[in-house]
Amino acid sequence: MIEEIARTEQGDMVINLGPQHPATHGVLHLVITLNGETIKKVEPHLGYIHRSIEKMCECLSYRQFIYVTSRMDYLSSHINNHGSALCVEKGMQIEVPSRAKVIRVIMDELTRIASHELWWGAMAMDTGAFTPFFYAFRERETITDIMEETCGARLTMNYIVPGGVMADLHPDFQKKVKEFIKLFRAKTDEYNELVTGNVIFQNRMKGVGVLSKEDAISYGCTGPSARGSGVSCDIRKLYPYEVYDQVKFEEVIENGCDSFARYLVRIREMYQSIGIIEQLIDNIPEGDFQAKTKAVLKLPKGEFYSRVETARGELGVYIVSEGATTPYRIKFRSPGFSNLSALDHMARGSKIGDLVAMMGTLDLVIPDIDR
Repeated sequence: MIEEIARTEQGDMVINLGPQHPATHGVLHLVITLNGETIKKVEPHLGYIHRSIEKMCECLSYRQFIYVTSRMDYLSSHINNHGSALCVEKGMQIEVPSRAKVIRVIMDELTRIASHELWWGAMAMDTGAFTPFFYAFRERETITDIMEETCGARLTMNYIVPGGVMADLHPDFQKKVKEFIKLFRAKTDEYNELVTGNVIFQNRMKGVGVLSKEDAISYGCTGPSARGSGVSCDIRKLYPYEVYDQVKFEEVIENGCDSFARYLVRIREMYQSIGIIEQLIDNIPEGDFQAKTKAVLKLPKGEFYSRVETARGELGVYIVSEGATTPYRIKFRSPGFSNLSALDHMARGSKIGDLVAMMGTLDLVIPDIDR
């Protein structure tokens, strides 16, 4: 709720949006300066859900810290785990079996679709349409059911380990993934009819929250938030990892630079993820799902960095090792923090009623910011 109103000497209003507000998608606190209904300044106040994850990781082993990353961007938990495991594998020069690489990529893309589904439903609800939220969760539940059978979890998976994955695929995995692909393709017309082609929705999104290509780069935006402004920044294309250089897919880029362009990027990305899964699901190699590694891992002394493309953008994992069983220093470059930094620039001069649409197309997950 908009909780508190104060007036400045110039007659402007200063209001607090959050930290408890359904449209902030978590405990985000915005201090907004208004002139009438026009936004003059948006100042995010962070830290309400800060758990010192980076310092916690420095007290955990190289096997243990990976699972803490599931609690940052919990809608990209598989991909967070993946980026962390890649960094450890780079430091120890572990060769991951081909079967594990393909399984990881399939799980990553299922995670990306599940995340975008939730975002699509919440985005529509933020702008006044309640029904799409149920449609989105109908497909998303199919993915979480598939995840639960193999991983034993539905949100924070803890499935990827240094050297591969924790367990082999469930016997019904391939069959159920194919059924999901068929279901998803059958429902796309409903998405377009309900939301994408809806004139009211388009009027709420087009020309709102404009972020130029130059500004997106300047603020360090990544993921769909940047690609909606014409920035080529997909880590899967620029710095391919695992088997992304062996599958065909397009980097989705829109040049509209507004909220509708960012919306279209995520919609089109779901189709690209489906295409990647279709190429891999019948071509999962036989063999081991995990490389043989020591029970206690020690990275050699040095600095190591890996990067992956989460549902919200680039996640960087930086480890400083002194050769011990725990990291000396860990730093995560999460996409949400940089994307949020552009909100003030996007919002200035706009109406307060458009702020929720802008925030929605940034797809903020607050624990990703409050690390």
